[in-house]
Amino acid sequence: MRLIREFEELCLEMALSGELVGGIHPYIGQEAVAVGVCSRLAVNDVITSTHRGHGHVLAKGADPKRMLAELCGSTEGLNHGRGGSMHAADVSLGIFGANGIVGAGAPIAVGAAWAARRAGRDQVAVSFFGDGALSQGVVLEAFNLAALWSLPVVFVCENNGYATSLPVTAGLAGDPVRRAAGFGVTARAVDGMDVEAVAEAASEAVDGCRRGAGPYFLECRTYRFNGHHSYEHQVGLNYRDDDEVARWRDRDPLTLQAGRLPADVVEAADEEIAALLADAVAFARSSPAPDPGDALRYLYANPMGTRTGAVL
Repeated sequence: MRLIREFEELCLEMALSGELVGGIHPYIGQEAVAVGVCSRLAVNDVITSTHRGHGHVLAKGADPKRMLAELCGSTEGLNHGRGGSMHAADVSLGIFGANGIVGAGAPIAVGAAWAARRAGRDQVAVSFFGDGALSQGVVLEAFNLAALWSLPVVFVCENNGYATSLPVTAGLAGDPVRRAAGFGVTARAVDGMDVEAVAEAASEAVDGCRRGAGPYFLECRTYRFNGHHSYEHQVGLNYRDDDEVARWRDRDPLTLQAGRLPADVVEAADEEIAALLADAVAFARSSPAPDPGDALRYLYANPMGTRTGAVL
């Protein structure tokens, strides 16, 4: 969780200075969800992520140096600079990609789970998405197929209370858990600010999937401390009450977990993360930018060269 928090604060600083072009969707405040869930997954298990996906990618084991290089658009990035903040992936670690389309990871996770079962592989697929995706048709279709075919999928809804600036109370009819349960999916809510609570719920879900009990749905009630996007810092957009933010900050998942650990363990972790991220910054800043002539490389299953005179 400390790695994700420090990585995101670093990226936010780089985005606001203009070093990271296009900005980021900060994951600050929601670290317990990614860590709690991914701590219960095997290396070959699959995750799909969201536009707010840095935390998921790091929690699943991606190299922070290559992740930062990807955000900087470097050829040394996870995806040679082609994925950027919203589409980072590492298939070798089961990271089937962050996704800029709301809810689009759900059917990918269902497909991965179906393919794994067909091949006889003992894999679980996890789909992370936000409360704003709960009314996307493709997410509900994913619930339906996963339940119909009893697939090993864990649907993780990170309910941070807002879909961009729309409060969940104004955008979602009914209750997330009951909505998933209506498809016959085993569903429960959990405190998304407590990494141990999330890990316990994830253990139940992942173990159930491996036993063939079918899909699970976890509503992780969490909160993002920053705005939806770094752009909000630049324009001063504010749609949340300061007292509301302060109340959630009092339940900071890092503070909660640090209170359970010896002080020297926390200090050692902080020092390790500081050194690791210093190396990541040096690596990302020294990595080369892509050659415009290679713009179509790594994008297609069958490599395509640029045509002479073609406009890219």
